[in-house]
Amino acid sequence: MGFKYSITLHSFRNMEPMEKTLARLKEQKYDAVEMFGEPDQTDFKKIKETTESHGLPICGITGMWGRASKDGSKRKLLSLDQDTIRHSENYVKKCIEMCQYLGGSEINICLFADSSLDFDANHGMVSEDQKKSTIDKTIPLLVLLSRFAADHNVNLLIEPLNRYSTPYCNTAKDAAYVAAKINQENVGILLDTFHMNIEESSFEKTILDSKRFVKHTHFADNNRAMPGYAHLDFAPIVKTLQEIKYDGYISFEPNLTADYESSTFTGLQFIKNLESS
Repeated sequence: MGFKYSITLHSFRNMEPMEKTLARLKEQKYDAVEMFGEPDQTDFKKIKETTESHGLPICGITGMWGRASKDGSKRKLLSLDQDTIRHSENYVKKCIEMCQYLGGSEINICLFADSSLDFDANHGMVSEDQKKSTIDKTIPLLVLLSRFAADHNVNLLIEPLNRYSTPYCNTAKDAAYVAAKINQENVGILLDTFHMNIEESSFEKTILDSKRFVKHTHFADNNRAMPGYAHLDFAPIVKTLQEIKYDGYISFEPNLTADYESSTFTGLQFIKNLESS
């Protein structure tokens, strides 16, 4: 059985009517799409009807954390401010409810910190002990959210980001630590090749070491383009995912321009060719 392929609709946001995007993606043989996580700005019923009418199910929700959203600065689970924590908790719960309504099965959690916990991303390093002591403070909330997600048949995925986004959950090892501490069946990790390229020393070893927890992947080249448009070597990534019998989605999360149609088709075919080689 081959991989399943999806792409995040956030890459096309405000570019064209969603109906046009979905028609193109269906023609290009995508299996599903990811809806962007803006529940307060989303007409759930319309989105569900539109995606279903184009035969493209929603596999999950792409959380809009950090600079991905104008409200992202308020979404920080690692915070000393209780209002920020409550806001972030409510955001995740709304995304979980949206995910269930739209028929999806997963949402990603990114561990952003507020400014009081920031550091020099270019030159500084946070020790393993400091990472763990900071992360441990939010584990009870993450357990609560994971149980809320389980009640809605949704997986909660911890996504490590590169050091220029957050210093506290950068590697697959960090994310696996969080998932193990939460210790719930519906909790796993999401590996993103763009972030891995910055933080991991080996794609293959990282995937092998993470196989217990990996439930979803995001693919983008080192410059955030579709795979095959820059210099990442995706062959060993695909091969290692096959080796661990990965059965989740390969979901593309590229930066796109209005003339995206060639790149979304070529990038998808590029990975499919690696899968079959």
